[in-house]
Amino acid sequence: MSVVDPNETTQYLTFKLDEELFALDIAKVREVLDLTEITRVPRTPHYMLGVINLRGSVVPVIDLRLKFGMTRSETTVNTCIIITEVMVDDETLILGALVDSVQEVIDLEPGDLEPPPKIGARLNTDFIKAMGKHNDKFIIILFIDKVFSISELVMVQHAGEETTAQAGFTEAVA
Repeated sequence: MSVVDPNETTQYLTFKLDEELFALDIAKVREVLDLTEITRVPRTPHYMLGVINLRGSVVPVIDLRLKFGMTRSETTVNTCIIITEVMVDDETLILGALVDSVQEVIDLEPGDLEPPPKIGARLNTDFIKAMGKHNDKFIIILFIDKVFSISELVMVQHAGEETTAQAGFTEAVA
């Protein structure tokens, strides 16, 4: 179970997957991009769509719907990629998460948060940081560092590195 500071108001970026509302701590979000061309990487998990070129850097993109066992949706004008920071062995990995639509940034008070549900010993809910309540709706607040196992993140990271080497990508100079 993750720790939620009982005295701290936190901002969250909310987004939809199917009809469900999810959120990420805004501190983990770098930016939100319109859907762009994604280059498929062979022999990667089904939920890894490929990589994008983000200002000269290769960024792996995963489909959160597929990762959570949902069906793949048709892309729409609202489909976007949330660029987020994920910790892997004390190293920050930049990762794109494909979502159906981004909704808004909201403030949640400690009283608006409840611990994740206990669903049973066989189901891992460590990736749920909390359940938020906002405008009479529940929001599943993700702990993005735990959505993927270490081995999955290492595989995604290596896929991005291999693509960088093959394509000859170089770091952008700002």
